[in-house]
Amino acid sequence: MIDYKELAGLLFPDIDKTPDYYESLYPERNLKEGARVSRFSPSPTGYLHFGGLYAAYASMLNAKTTDGVFYLRIEDTDKKREVEGGVDAIVDGLNYFGLKVDEGVTGSGSEKGNYGPYTQSKRAEIYQTFAKSLVEQGLAYPCFCSAEELEKIREAQAEEDIKGYWGKYAKCRDLSLDEIKANIESGKPWTLRLRSTGNVQNRIKFDDIIRGKIEMAENVIDVVILKTDGIPTYHFAHAVDDHLMRTTHVVRGDEWIASVPLHLQLFRALGFKPVKYAHIAPIMKEDDGGKRKLSKRKDPEAAVSYYAEEGFPKESVCEYILTILNSNFEDWRRANKDAELSAFPFNLKKMSVSGALFDMMKLIDVSKNVISKMTADKVFDLSYEWAKQFDEKLAALYEKDNEYAKAVLNIDRGNKKPRKDIAKWSDIPDYISYMYDESFTPCFELTGNADAALAVDVLEKYRDIVDLSDDKDEWFEKIKSICAPCGCTPNVKEFKQNPDAFKGHVGDVSTVIRVALTGRPNTPDLYSITALLGRERVIERIDNALNFYREEA
Repeated sequence: MIDYKELAGLLFPDIDKTPDYYESLYPERNLKEGARVSRFSPSPTGYLHFGGLYAAYASMLNAKTTDGVFYLRIEDTDKKREVEGGVDAIVDGLNYFGLKVDEGVTGSGSEKGNYGPYTQSKRAEIYQTFAKSLVEQGLAYPCFCSAEELEKIREAQAEEDIKGYWGKYAKCRDLSLDEIKANIESGKPWTLRLRSTGNVQNRIKFDDIIRGKIEMAENVIDVVILKTDGIPTYHFAHAVDDHLMRTTHVVRGDEWIASVPLHLQLFRALGFKPVKYAHIAPIMKEDDGGKRKLSKRKDPEAAVSYYAEEGFPKESVCEYILTILNSNFEDWRRANKDAELSAFPFNLKKMSVSGALFDMMKLIDVSKNVISKMTADKVFDLSYEWAKQFDEKLAALYEKDNEYAKAVLNIDRGNKKPRKDIAKWSDIPDYISYMYDESFTPCFELTGNADAALAVDVLEKYRDIVDLSDDKDEWFEKIKSICAPCGCTPNVKEFKQNPDAFKGHVGDVSTVIRVALTGRPNTPDLYSITALLGRERVIERIDNALNFYREEA
């Protein structure tokens, strides 16, 4: 019979702490009953993916709606795949969308909270302490198999239903202490494997918060829990970390469902109460009549940096994510039009089992609605911050006259039914272009019943009566007053009843003026536009339009 304590000392001679030390260092959290502790734990292997943001938001809401704790843990044990600046990119992405962590990694090498380090590469001693404890109990053993030997095992298992290091293929499982000592003395590298207690005949059952009851085969594989460099695998590290950080709920992708039997076995071997799992389906996208996963390679919108670059406000993206996170969100929003998103009673159980469908048009519609409710000051402030980074020309226009820019953005804002022209800050340069001489591009294309001859008649008469001191009612009465002299009716209903009797109606007359001043047949309130442009520019644009239409007539 092997002396497991002697083996543990041989493998971990420098580890002098015990699991009890860390249990006391990281005690149970003092939270109210029912409060949940959940985390977002990405690997710094690239940019923050939209699917990651989706999962992080679900995890955050799961904690916040119960007055719990949401923390950020960085799982950086795979140094070969780590990308420089990856951690800060993740932190910046979460911060941009307002996902504030209560604890964890905060960027630039900093952390906050009493349950750290929250970066796995800084926790090697902790993992080795618990690994040593498993060895002492006979629940883990060193494996000296080379890459070539492992490849031979894989080849021998070609016809096996269960593939991996187990049963008769687990060559190092029953090595004697003398054999282990000899291997170590000869300098053979070793990994540490879990001594699985699973049985091929057994099945396990567990409750997934989103998917309900799931039954699977028990784990029988003696998986690696420490690599040759003493760094843990994901499986082992997450079990130790989730326990010591007192995590109660883990929200993660459904690709990890297959690992649940192993993870529950690890919790049991370590003597930990298992966390509750909620496995979310991937974000899907329609493509060529079918559906596929949102792809980092194919879809620019897969990177959360895309939304910042395009200028989608964080409020819009978060509101959109909630529409695909919980099936009842849109009904709640209709009943609570002005409520903060934090007031929504998020529930993991109302997440889709089949996978949320990403819809750019839906995001645009949601964002238009969100922006339409913002004040002009907020639109200015947010779009100016965006412009300073992504659109120098827009920033320069704003800087010429902040108050003028705010007035432009305030047109038709604050009404019962505000216009919804802006979906993202990158829409603004085109939206306001006609309000600035530097960006105004004349276009004299008419719509409706107007033609060049009518345009000349309307603009000649309007030019003579323009008075920017008029209030809106006086202004509109003047437009109606030039209808009859131009052969039009100020009454749209009258035109519809007898269209052959008129060249057009008051709407056509207004369109002629609108096109002359803005180059567009459809804009926000024309009276407000006219007032902001000022008499000099109004007359100049009318004259330019008249020159064009006279040549056309």
